[in-house]
Amino acid sequence: MKFDGTALYAALIHELKNNLGLLSMTLDSIPMQVEPQHDGTVNDARLLCQSVIDRLQQALLLYKANNQQLQPTIDAYSPHDLLHELVERAGALSRGRLNIDAGMAADVPAVWFFDRELIEMALLNAIQNSLAYARSIIRIEASMVDGCLSLSVRDDSDGYPEHILTSVATNTPYRATGTGLGLQFARMIVQTHENRGRLGELRLYNESGAVFSLLLP
Repeated sequence: MKFDGTALYAALIHELKNNLGLLSMTLDSIPMQVEPQHDGTVNDARLLCQSVIDRLQQALLLYKANNQQLQPTIDAYSPHDLLHELVERAGALSRGRLNIDAGMAADVPAVWFFDRELIEMALLNAIQNSLAYARSIIRIEASMVDGCLSLSVRDDSDGYPEHILTSVATNTPYRATGTGLGLQFARMIVQTHENRGRLGELRLYNESGAVFSLLLP
């Protein structure tokens, strides 16, 4: 009997991701006790669990890309609904530790065409990063920029290091560890979106903190 090692690899990652999802739900059910050591430990465990889930999702994405299976499922979705759900997810992960704010520009259309699962994955990774580094606030925004739908995550952290800003701006590779790995996956995801020859774009900059933006054509 011949085993398909690549399929087994993908199935194993799926199983681990699902099990960690159950663990994350268990951690979410632990009540806060207004006791810094207890609450801080639980929050750290929750964020670490979600971070591992994100990394497993990225491993699956890399597997698909290596096997030429990374094809976005483009459909009509509501940016308003996505923003609302991201704010809810960020609020649940923060558990009141940070202020979670939202901003929807008046010119954002009711629907836009993109792969919701992939874009949500990239934005949740940015939110995870902001949860680790923000001082007091995370703001999730939707707006129109250069004819594209821009979905952004802002925080009041110290901002991105200069070498990461330069690498993303010039679309050149950099050492993919920690934050850098998540950004490389975000760039891979957004560039699978194309409209009339224009590719999606990842933009990073610092403005009273870090700003992560996906531009969808």
